Amino acid sequence: MNLNALDLNLVRVLDALLREKSVTRAGEQIGLSQPAVSAALNRLRHTLNDQLFVRRGNEMVPTPRAESLAEPVGAALREIERAFQPAKDFDPARLERTFTFMGADFFSMLLMPPLAARIAAVAPSVSFRFLDSAIGDVSKLLQEDQIDVALERPLEVAEWVSSLPLFGSPFAIIAAKGNAALNRAGIAEGEQVPLDLFCELPHALRSIDGSMSGFTDDALARMGRTRRVTLALPHFQAVALAVASGPYLAAVPMQFAAVAAKSLPLGIYRAPIAIPSPAVRMYWHARHDDEAPHRWIREQILDEVDRLGFRVLGGRGQWRVWLAERASPRLAQH
Repeated sequence: MNLNALDLNLVRVLDALLREKSVTRAGEQIGLSQPAVSAALNRLRHTLNDQLFVRRGNEMVPTPRAESLAEPVGAALREIERAFQPAKDFDPARLERTFTFMGADFFSMLLMPPLAARIAAVAPSVSFRFLDSAIGDVSKLLQEDQIDVALERPLEVAEWVSSLPLFGSPFAIIAAKGNAALNRAGIAEGEQVPLDLFCELPHALRSIDGSMSGFTDDALARMGRTRRVTLALPHFQAVALAVASGPYLAAVPMQFAAVAAKSLPLGIYRAPIAIPSPAVRMYWHARHDDEAPHRWIREQILDEVDRLGFRVLGGRGQWRVWLAERASPRLAQH
């Protein structure tokens, strides 16, 4: 094929369509109207002699030919962007870009509101999308540029995925205010739930794949004990809502517990066992290591994590200190 006959703008349209699977969303990503994207797609079809996309419901499904172009086209465009935007010329105030993150709702609740507000003040043309962890494989999504950054527990990823530890996330136990079983046992908020009672009471669990066991169950198994997981939900917020209105206990990240307890009738307690809490990591494609906008947004994430105080958490020993600093005044008295 003669490259002189190919308009680079058509390549941008193809890349956007491959990522978004929608003419409208692709246009929004690259600043073109829907008719302009449709016209560009028609030119691409003529140039490449392939249908490229077939409509199925509300989605544009790529043909095998289009699928084969996804990786090389995306990689080529990223390299061109890097070549024409040296780090020394980077100005966040002039950046027009949508960053896509992936992680648990834990992050969309705790990290994204303050991060988005801070970025809006210095880079008003930057926008964000936050996708749920359940959407798919991190390496594949990074390779296809479906996401820019993943915030996840330690994962097995491809060798071309870069990562950095963000913070430890020790677990706390939440229960409804006035949980009858805990009240009968005389367990006050901030105190440790006895092991036998912990194993006896029903538990709710955040599980993106429907599994009825997690880190807590692994720790109990090493002691020859089990607990009663009777409710598995895909989001931490759903777990908190269920616990607030039901008989459940739930082991959730400490930071999430303190925030949830400010808006829901929840009490926070200590677990009777040491629950492993692997450090949350930030993942991105290595091709973006030195790309100025991507490096900048990673630095903003690190700064916000530090500002929120997450990185200083060392584990169970700092549980009460952290709780006193960030929980509601009512809770801090216990």
